[in-house]
Amino acid sequence: MLSMDDPLFAVKQRKAPPFEFVLDALSSLAPRTHPMFGCLAIYVQEKIVLILRDRPSNPADNGVWLATTVEHHESLRGEFPHMRSIKLLGKKVTGWQVLPSDAPDFEEAAMRACELVLARDPRIGKVPAARRAKKQKPGRGKMRRGES
Repeated sequence: MLSMDDPLFAVKQRKAPPFEFVLDALSSLAPRTHPMFGCLAIYVQEKIVLILRDRPSNPADNGVWLATTVEHHESLRGEFPHMRSIKLLGKKVTGWQVLPSDAPDFEEAAMRACELVLARDPRIGKVPAARRAKKQKPGRGKMRRGES
């Protein structure tokens, strides 16, 4: 007979999200989170605003990723002097920017980013492109000869 102490009934503990203080700071906006690329994406309404990353691979890119566009980099760099493009994305400059977790002002910068999100600053946040519908394979969904 099985008991509740049996390993079969063990509940797998979820790993705590990285930089949980960011989620706490945004809680009044009721953000949604989704796993993405081994990170945690944060959405406010229809916009992706931030990604939280703390992984052993490519640790230089750990921190808070800002969903922004190239035209906002200069003005955001005035507020976030350690902000830079994400190296693991492979391009010199991307829309995504990181507030690196190893920067001396990381927590202050992350909280400032949360303040901008709370203020609905247009420099942070993107509406993701709609997912493409999967193409139907040839011959699927059509009647074949002999079927009625």
